[in-house]
Amino acid sequence: MSKDLIINRTLNEWRAVLVENGEILDFLMERERDGTASQPKVGNIYKGKVLRVLPGMQSAFVDIGYEKAAFLYVDDAYMPSLDEQREMAKKSEAARNEKNMSGKIIPDELSTFTEAVDMKLRPESATIESFLKEGDEIIVQVAKEPISTKGPRITRHITIANRYVVYMPYIEHTGVSRRIENDEERERLKSILESIRPEGKGIIARTVAEGSSSKTLRNDYDLLVKIWKEVHKTFDKAKAPALCYEDLTFIQRVLRDITDEDVDNIFIDTKEGLKEIDRFATKYLPQIKGKATFYDESTPIFEKHGIDIEIERGLSNKVYLRSGGSLNIDQTEALVSVDVNTGKFVGRKTLEETIVRTNLEAVKEIAYQLRLRNCGGLIIIDFIDMEKLENRQAVYETLLEALKKDRAKTKVLPISELGLVEMTRKRTRDTLTRILCEGCPYCEGTGGVKTVLTVCYELVRELTKTIKKDKSGAKKISIFAHPEVTARLCGEDLDLIETLEEAYGVSLQIRSENSYHVEQYEIFA
Repeated sequence: MSKDLIINRTLNEWRAVLVENGEILDFLMERERDGTASQPKVGNIYKGKVLRVLPGMQSAFVDIGYEKAAFLYVDDAYMPSLDEQREMAKKSEAARNEKNMSGKIIPDELSTFTEAVDMKLRPESATIESFLKEGDEIIVQVAKEPISTKGPRITRHITIANRYVVYMPYIEHTGVSRRIENDEERERLKSILESIRPEGKGIIARTVAEGSSSKTLRNDYDLLVKIWKEVHKTFDKAKAPALCYEDLTFIQRVLRDITDEDVDNIFIDTKEGLKEIDRFATKYLPQIKGKATFYDESTPIFEKHGIDIEIERGLSNKVYLRSGGSLNIDQTEALVSVDVNTGKFVGRKTLEETIVRTNLEAVKEIAYQLRLRNCGGLIIIDFIDMEKLENRQAVYETLLEALKKDRAKTKVLPISELGLVEMTRKRTRDTLTRILCEGCPYCEGTGGVKTVLTVCYELVRELTKTIKKDKSGAKKISIFAHPEVTARLCGEDLDLIETLEEAYGVSLQIRSENSYHVEQYEIFA
């Protein structure tokens, strides 16, 4: 089956999916407000003003013009000297090898850069208060978009991406995407990059650069240098907070970041978008020119290609497997738990075989759901317990293979004795659930409410306390509650009201309020 890129626009909402063999490889979505993006996007560069420096947290909050202050951690704020960078570069390879022994890392395109930065370019003596103070105006870039109640996370280690290379004006580094596995090709690209990169600057070849000529890479790099010069001019003129550089439009980012040369078809349901694709392809992606088609059928484009159904599956806590097994996926602020169940699948031979088959099928669906939902942070997968070590290893290797389709960086630890897999997945955008859903206003996001009977007994306890505390000797008490609660209170099975009236010598008036939450009630003496 073919690999297709499908782009939909509904008023101010853009959605794009890359589909291969009926499976969503990537899903991007953006909503605009008054013609501008509703929140800072990853890659945007700002002139920010430091609002607060927090020595106790070794971080700062920076005003970039968004409703919430941006968070800047000390390691992202420190600008190392060239000598410091070169000293740490000598130690980085050995330190990285030692760090990776505890698990398997599946890199993203910028892993070679983040690993270099992670090797503590900042000396211990360089605390955030020693080089940053309130009121400072600094150039920063969005590294992580606002997620849930948190503002954006920013960094001073600027990177600007083009189709084939990434430019780093402040960090001296030459890297090749770790997704390019051929050693000869890696060496060829690194040699070209070294000839392009000036001293003190950085450059990384992206995955799609594999097989590209020296001229192509140089043209890409020269364009990024021009962009950076324009950013600096804007920074010098602007008053903080100000946007100095906005990443490409939604369609351009989709074509740059998730579209491969081997895409067979591009379907888009807006003529303006089709023209933008043609212009961008002519200038940067001649390989895909002519592959874009305007979709003008009565059936919505996502419905036609079965995308809406997949998105609905991505919002559900329970995902069913073809064999009859299921996954329970629960997302919290910093942790995602995935529970694998055999469900209706009973197998044919032995219990161990049934369990292994379920786990192997679950692995592919888990990798798919993590991509679709854009889950991030710590992820715990509870596989069904397997007795044989070779079966656990087979499931682990299958998981690693399935995660290679993911553009995000992941680190996966082997299956433990308890059948658990601990892994992390890098996330720069909010999850699908948080973008499309909000906390239930009725249960306040807990996923459940107290039963009517539970509320009845709580109300009786509160009523008893009110009667005993009342010193005025009130003989009439009014109770306001949800209709289901009042009906149960007056029901013959409980007989609570008559019992209380006789015990305390009071008259109880029960009133139903349709507007009340089932757990809400009020007592007036």
